[in-house]
Amino acid sequence: MSHMHIPDGVLPLWLVFAGWIITFGILSFCIMRVKNVKLEQKLPLIGIVSALMIVGMTLEIVPIAYHVNLSVIAGIVLGPSLAFIAVFIVELIIAMFGHGGITVVGLNSLIVGAEAALGFYLFRVFWGVVSDGRLSAGLSSALAAVFSLILSSSLMIGIVYMSQASPGRILHKDEQSSDEKMLSQGLFERHEKHLVLDKKIDIERFAKTVFFLGIFGWMLESVITGFVIGYVFRVRPDLILSKVT
Repeated sequence: MSHMHIPDGVLPLWLVFAGWIITFGILSFCIMRVKNVKLEQKLPLIGIVSALMIVGMTLEIVPIAYHVNLSVIAGIVLGPSLAFIAVFIVELIIAMFGHGGITVVGLNSLIVGAEAALGFYLFRVFWGVVSDGRLSAGLSSALAAVFSLILSSSLMIGIVYMSQASPGRILHKDEQSSDEKMLSQGLFERHEKHLVLDKKIDIERFAKTVFFLGIFGWMLESVITGFVIGYVFRVRPDLILSKVT
């Protein structure tokens, strides 16, 4: 849900460049942190988790138009650094499938990467600090997923608000070539007035829509996360308990 399905050419260049610069900075930091990790043991996990994320992100759940990211699972299993690397790879691949523009990969990596990192740390907090191990791994991961998705969706809303991307401005450009037709029909003046009034996104309405529809998706993804992490903890607890960066 927190992934932005925005094509190229919509967001302002300054925001796109900022997203890529910050993403490359975090990627460099993550790569430096995992230098001492035994990657021969982690690479199969990165491949499996990335594949699961790609499948989840490309399957839409109707009628709420939601897709699961499974990023919290990635964060808990891989750790924040490896999870961010996996998220970037996933975002790049699904952008090539037309699932959002290439220029938005940087911003989407930040949003979903933050979701994975928050999921990792919140899981540790719920399981090891707040409950002192009294909560199951599945329940702790489900709670971590809910709060991570709320925070990452808020981050996505903030980015959309900063962009001030207006469907009206885009439509105005597309309609320039049909000015004569609209004038002949006596519609240009009214259409122009509508576009001018539609230059800023109604962030309040957008946020209400995202959070209302998101509630159902967050519950679903938290249940999936809880079941997966609970199962992994039963069969391979070392994957959950391992100290990863």
